[in-house]
Amino acid sequence: MTQAQVHEKLTGILREVFDDPALVVAETTVASDVAGWDSLAHVGLIVAVEKAFKVRFTTKEVKNLANVGDFIRLIEKRAL
Repeated sequence: MTQAQVHEKLTGILREVFDDPALVVAETTVASDVAGWDSLAHVGLIVAVEKAFKVRFTTKEVKNLANVGDFIRLIEKRAL
């Protein structure tokens, strides 16, 4: 899966989790850029991503994510 494909699929998941079909996500997007992205929504997002990509993340990996770009690279690394 290419980085562009991961970005596209992750964008779809973010749109679904945050119930915003018009949500535009860049690699520099952070939680504070998205309405409703709080700690509880973050957990739901992680679970949704793990299911969609059939991967598992450690707590340390999730804690070290600074933005969507980091998330994309982590998914790519885990999806291999």
